[in-house]
Amino acid sequence: MKRHPALSRLSREHHAALVLAKHAQRASSETNDFQTRLASEIVDTFEREIEGHFRLEESCLLPPLEKAGQTLPVGRTLSDHAALRKLASRLATGDISCLNMFGDLLAAHVRFEERELFPLAESVLTPELLARLDQDLCRSKP
Repeated sequence: MKRHPALSRLSREHHAALVLAKHAQRASSETNDFQTRLASEIVDTFEREIEGHFRLEESCLLPPLEKAGQTLPVGRTLSDHAALRKLASRLATGDISCLNMFGDLLAAHVRFEERELFPLAESVLTPELLARLDQDLCRSKP
């Protein structure tokens, strides 16, 4: 799906999140050792990549959407982010019982953003706001 350039970076980052989600969803049929290693990998990836992705969305994308009156999708995004942070925190403490839940929520969250949030942003944000979003995201590149 072709994205507005302002959203293309965020959209590209979703691929790695979906791969991670799929591994977490399938982990229940694996050994405890495998699940423990996967949980560690998820925590590392969450801290290294996903948390930064969330912060970018929360600081650059969600405020203009909220100003445009899109409080429900903004609220869902923030709620998902909070729940994923909580699950990642549980995984960091060694609680592998939430691997599947983490995978399910992460996959559902990415689908929501790709199918609903990003198209909504492309339709309700003005070209000027999208250009500003693009500049803000470019400035925050690692």
